[in-house]
Amino acid sequence: MQEAAKNLLLVLVALFPIVDPLGGSPFFLALTRDYAPESRKALSWRIAMNSFFLLIGSYFVGTYVLASFGISLPVVQIGGGLIVMATGWTLLKHRDDEKHDVQRTVLPQDTFRQAFYPLTMPLTVGPGSISVAITLGANAAHHHPFHVLTILAALVGLVLIAISVFLCYGFADRLARMLGATGMTVITQLSSFFLVCIGVQITWNGIKSLLESLTLHFG
Repeated sequence: MQEAAKNLLLVLVALFPIVDPLGGSPFFLALTRDYAPESRKALSWRIAMNSFFLLIGSYFVGTYVLASFGISLPVVQIGGGLIVMATGWTLLKHRDDEKHDVQRTVLPQDTFRQAFYPLTMPLTVGPGSISVAITLGANAAHHHPFHVLTILAALVGLVLIAISVFLCYGFADRLARMLGATGMTVITQLSSFFLVCIGVQITWNGIKSLLESLTLHFG
């Protein structure tokens, strides 16, 4: 149970900063400013569901796709951990470039037709989020393969991420008024720092596994 709780917390802390529904909500609000609250919530729910299935596929299937190419789990952990660190560092430096690109290419009246692309990808779940999900799946499979509680914890974590997307997007107007620009910036920067720390830990887990395998091989 304790390990499941740790896995749940890891999924939330690692994915929430890079999915960043708080940071994406102002852009979503700008794209849907002419919509009624009910329409905005319906669109938010669709984006949340799209995000959930993308992340769950990456978490549970991505590792086995990589394994079919002969890539070991420790190598996935190291590579993915480096990506997580780089992503967190990039988020600390600048976060808005990709989302500004989305805002320039999507017209508000086209929002419902483009709910998956680009509002789900890359505004909400981009390559970085998918990479992190694959890395977390590899990390969990390495330590607790086929553990029911670990799987349930990951599912709960991904559901909570999807719910956060729905709430932040669906109530983006209220959220912007409540937190203000400064509050949203502080949350984004703090969560990005945690992402860098998680990347270091995942990378170390992979390095430690490789070192242990070398010790067994030459021992």
